[in-house]
Amino acid sequence: MKFLLTALNAKYIHSNPALYSLRAYAGQEYVPHIAIAEYTINHRVESILSDIYKHRPDVIAFSCYIWNFRMIREIITELHKIMPTLPIWLGGPEVSFDAEKLLKEYPMITGVMIGEGEKTFLSLLQYYLQILEKDSLYEDSSKPFPDFSQGSFLNEIPGIVFRAGENIITTKLQELTDISTLPFLYENLEPFQNRIIYYETSRGCPYRCSYCLSSIDKKVRLRDVEIVKKELQFFLDNRVAQVKFVDRTFNCSHRHAMEIWRYIHEHDNGMTNFHFEIAAEIISEEQLEILSEMRPGLVQLEIGVQSTNPTTLKEINRSMDMDKLKYIVTRIHSGNNVHIHLDLIAGLPYEDYHSFSQSFNEVYAMRPQQLQLGFLKVLKGSPMHEKAGSYGINYTSEPPYEVLYSKWMPYDKLCDLKRIEEMVELYYNSNQFTHTLPVLEGAFEGAFSMYERLAEYYEESGYFLNSPSRVYRYEVLLRFACRYDKEKEELYKELLTYDIYLRENMKSRPGFSKDLTVYKEQLQNFYKEEEKLREQLPLYAEYQPRQIAKMTHIEAFSYAVWEDNLDKRMSRAKSPTAVLFDYRQRSPLTNEARILLVPMEEG
Repeated sequence: MKFLLTALNAKYIHSNPALYSLRAYAGQEYVPHIAIAEYTINHRVESILSDIYKHRPDVIAFSCYIWNFRMIREIITELHKIMPTLPIWLGGPEVSFDAEKLLKEYPMITGVMIGEGEKTFLSLLQYYLQILEKDSLYEDSSKPFPDFSQGSFLNEIPGIVFRAGENIITTKLQELTDISTLPFLYENLEPFQNRIIYYETSRGCPYRCSYCLSSIDKKVRLRDVEIVKKELQFFLDNRVAQVKFVDRTFNCSHRHAMEIWRYIHEHDNGMTNFHFEIAAEIISEEQLEILSEMRPGLVQLEIGVQSTNPTTLKEINRSMDMDKLKYIVTRIHSGNNVHIHLDLIAGLPYEDYHSFSQSFNEVYAMRPQQLQLGFLKVLKGSPMHEKAGSYGINYTSEPPYEVLYSKWMPYDKLCDLKRIEEMVELYYNSNQFTHTLPVLEGAFEGAFSMYERLAEYYEESGYFLNSPSRVYRYEVLLRFACRYDKEKEELYKELLTYDIYLRENMKSRPGFSKDLTVYKEQLQNFYKEEEKLREQLPLYAEYQPRQIAKMTHIEAFSYAVWEDNLDKRMSRAKSPTAVLFDYRQRSPLTNEARILLVPMEEG
């Protein structure tokens, strides 16, 4: 008997830990009867159907989320035509809150596992094994599937909604799992090569944010920290590139967070990165201290700000001390070793366009490495779903149930924010314009206004339909900057040149960069000073100067574009200075090349 657990991930780099947890919890006795099939939402439906058919499952279950459910509904509709007697089960947050309605709408669905799935799946697996053994399916694979329509003992399994003839039966809720009893998912890392490892040390959340499904699970359960340490060591020993903790609020327990952070700091392998979602308002001085000691790139933190509007925050049941948040972010930034990701949500109650622009400017001013401008998803089962009508919030009927408009935010303004979001992704979150953008911002009322005008420029230039290539975006930004700040054109040319070479050793020179012919002899002489070169570039010891010249890049600047003090960038240096970009030594936090200053004479 084969029970096929199926996932449609957003991207190949993602995996579905839920399926692996179901299989691991079932135990070695049942593993031979469980198969896992992972696809992405970019696969063609026909290809997925064909592959499922090749598996010849006796039962199939799909893991359902807002990003894949539309496609899953199409797949199960067509799958039922191909394998009409195949029992089809669904599970996951997208189907846990309206399972009965779903079964009425899709008659090919056998049932839905609601809530946490480990115990429920094991009972369901045992049920089908009994049924299939009774019908001797193992001895004669040509026999038709047995009739499951009468339910049999399914009504004894907690945590399911299933079809029994013309009736739909909902069983009692499954008890919450002691997550310390859950097996480790990653004893075999082969299926996860070149993919993000998702890891869980807690379930539930102490907060009651009205837009989040985690607000429903009011009890926070922690995995035993000694078990966690052993599993973290497995990741470290295997030099996993990134481990992404899926804990909703990782630092909700001070002791739990400190134990884990202290362990990864003390056992750092110099390679593995750990991602955590935290609540900034409860972070302690002790936690800040251990974070400040981390290797650059060891840890990245995601903080959900969502809004800085006090009325909005109160309405969505969030407590946020903005002064403390700014202090926390500043403290973490001061170590120059931790990647910070801050989130905003557009479309929340009492947040209009002007209010959102203020939230954006306040959060942008904290200079996170990533600023995610998201849009409210009205999730089934969340308090926001229950109150959406009173807020005048209208959202898409199909997943991901994204806000279309509200009492405070009309549709056209949300469309504007969508375009601004794209500009933030291309220009800020790409980290390719880290020196140009802070200067350009000064030509506008604030950061939001800059991205607003940039989105308008893209719209009128047709770039939303024909997106510029990554390299050409530098040229586009230069043209945009000259429209609003023409007098600093030469400065912007140098800033963009600096930004582009800081990231990569361009073989084709940007058209806006200055002609280096006048400095050619000086640059050649620098590389010829072999003894001095070895001192400054020790990682190139085995290479000849000509080879080093190809592996690095030297650029001459009239402005001090590398200075952190913006005032220094605004005036020309007394004499040109060359900057050598060393691509063999990059910042583990930003991936920017190391720079060396090389004094030069005026050409």
